[in-house]
Amino acid sequence: MNIRLAESKDIDQLIRMRWDNTIEFDDSKRQSSYNDFERECRSFLENAMKNGEWYIWVAEEEGKLISHIYIELIQKVPRPGRITYPFAFMTNVYTVKQYRNMGIGSKIISTINKWVKENNFEFIIVWPSDESINYYKKNGYVHSTELMEYFPS
Repeated sequence: MNIRLAESKDIDQLIRMRWDNTIEFDDSKRQSSYNDFERECRSFLENAMKNGEWYIWVAEEEGKLISHIYIELIQKVPRPGRITYPFAFMTNVYTVKQYRNMGIGSKIISTINKWVKENNFEFIIVWPSDESINYYKKNGYVHSTELMEYFPS
């Protein structure tokens, strides 16, 4: 198994994985147009890979992507008296069903944690589902209830 950053050659697989992830947890989305989704997702991924704000980590086995984690870097406003580093937003954490519970996601997250430390990013945030809280805890994350949200109506 190879853990690496995604490349443009991975876009078709990443699109399919995003579709499968969504359908698995919300079957009502199956009625959506795959072609429309594919077009939008391809544009997002092409831009994400070029602009340096998104890092898509993948686990690959024999040319097939089996897991991924998306990281967006969020730049912070500088402060006097200290160097300002970005923080990371983790999202779209997914492992193909037949590869789950084999430690693959933990290997990717361990690679990401090391990468974040090496690059002096300030911290990582993630909004876990109730089912994934223990996964994050076992990988060194602290459960927080401090988040506040605003939804414009």
